[in-house]
Amino acid sequence: MPEKHAPAEDADRSTVRALLRLWPYVRPVRGRWAAAAAVAVVASFLSLVIPLVLKWMVDGPVASGDPGGVWLGALYLLLLGVTEAVLFGFRRWLVARPLASVEARMRADLFRHLQRLPIAFHDRWASGQLLSRGTTDLMLVRMFLAFPLTFLLVNGVTIVAGYVLLLGQEWTLGLVLLTPVVPLVFLCFWFEGRYALVARQAQDQVGDLTTVVEESVLGIRIVKGFGRHRSQALAFRALAGALRSTELVKARLLAGIWALITVLPELAIGAALVLGTVQVADGELSAGTLVAFLSTALALRWPVESIGFLLAMSQEAATATERYFEVMDEPEETPSPVSAGGTVPAPPDGVRFENVSFRYPDAPAGAPPVLDGIDLHIRPGETLALVGATGSGKTTLTALVPRLHEATGGRILLDGEDITRMERERLRALVSVAFEEPTLFSASVGENVLMGAGAGAGEPELRRALAVAQAEGFVAALPEGAATRVGEQGMSLSGGQRQRLALARAVVGRPRFLVLDDPLSALDVHTEALVEAALREVLRDTTALVVAHRPSTVLLADRVALLSGGRITAVGTHHELLQSDAEYAWLMSGEGEGDDPR
Repeated sequence: MPEKHAPAEDADRSTVRALLRLWPYVRPVRGRWAAAAAVAVVASFLSLVIPLVLKWMVDGPVASGDPGGVWLGALYLLLLGVTEAVLFGFRRWLVARPLASVEARMRADLFRHLQRLPIAFHDRWASGQLLSRGTTDLMLVRMFLAFPLTFLLVNGVTIVAGYVLLLGQEWTLGLVLLTPVVPLVFLCFWFEGRYALVARQAQDQVGDLTTVVEESVLGIRIVKGFGRHRSQALAFRALAGALRSTELVKARLLAGIWALITVLPELAIGAALVLGTVQVADGELSAGTLVAFLSTALALRWPVESIGFLLAMSQEAATATERYFEVMDEPEETPSPVSAGGTVPAPPDGVRFENVSFRYPDAPAGAPPVLDGIDLHIRPGETLALVGATGSGKTTLTALVPRLHEATGGRILLDGEDITRMERERLRALVSVAFEEPTLFSASVGENVLMGAGAGAGEPELRRALAVAQAEGFVAALPEGAATRVGEQGMSLSGGQRQRLALARAVVGRPRFLVLDDPLSALDVHTEALVEAALREVLRDTTALVVAHRPSTVLLADRVALLSGGRITAVGTHHELLQSDAEYAWLMSGEGEGDDPR
């Protein structure tokens, strides 16, 4: 499956602009977040009050030898420390539930959007990339909202307030501590640009790695059956090694910026300590003022040193946000116009294809269309078999009826109504499908089958559908009957059993139109004969299009259409085409190619 990555570098990229796209999700909890930020600012300011208490203690009780004053000062410091800790804990409680709800809403919106995106989108995107956006990326966003977003504000306010205090206590020493500001600003800008690219690369590589793991698990029978575990392990190791290298680059960048952010302020504090000691010795500065000054400077170490990893977490959140909205910005299936006067029941006319053409969106320029000028009429209550060689476009044509793909030319009519004018929900309630490759979900047998029925369907409909698909025997033999849960993709069942359940799902709702894509290919000849006999009863009450490449399946149909080179080249009964069309006779002889994989 093709991978989907955004460009590694975007000249117009803005971290702030990317993160601002989170505002619609944050807005409902902005009150709690603002309250939490205010609590954190108050708690941080309390740490700046501690140096003032120390100054009072040194210049007062300590200098005058007053033990009672010293104990009082110690009590003040204890109360300030406990209050600060309680406030930070309260801040955490304030944001925990709201931000978890933000993540949940974003994940729900992503899942809902994925269900509404066209099949062409899912053809282009690797599943691991989508999984990583719904898991790892949203976790990074939540962590950003809970910690970096708050503390970039809190630490910024604390640093400004702290430097105001430093300049007020002794402006000459305060200027010394301000000297690293300019180089630190340039370092942060450089780091932000470099780290953003590496963070994006790492998150894309996580998606690639997730894809390999998922495909290896889902395809474990192929991996083991062909002895490909070593090659899969090598592919995983290569991707894991690439991700490791990228993470090491991230670690080196973070270590470098953190070292510089730590060293430069430490040098400034050292210089201020030497200069302040000289001033105390000369009597120009009190010892208490020097202690308060240095204590304030040390209290600012954490806000300054945290800038590096707060910026790193912000960059990762920004790239995660970009990756999330790359999917959310993909256009959903075009909504069908709804007539203001309601839908008037149309007289039965079956299915009509009028000059229908189709080209895949990612097809190379100049490539011929998959389908070109299809004209076909399936009469009401008729079953039409669609026959053709591999690659002729049979499966693509059947996918156009329920609008899994959109025709790029012409139109398709159901009982005279253009399907592009029908709401998809209504269209797909009228048209039921069964694919050659049956897909089952991690649910019970009954739940899988009843997915094809309306909300009121129950046990009678389930038993009827299982009987049509000749599945009631093996279902009854399961440990819990129809309540037995099948494994992921239904791998606990045989291929024929899965195909019969998919057929039961297609017929359980008594659809008006039925599209079957070679639904009996995995059945043995005896089971196939039984299914065909039961299916004939179902086909009498519906209009059906059946993809087939075996004579036994073709004989279910009233007429046959031959698809060749993207066009309908012949229509007639099975016996008529055997006598009049050499290509059809060749395909039905068993020497022709199999079904279209698309």
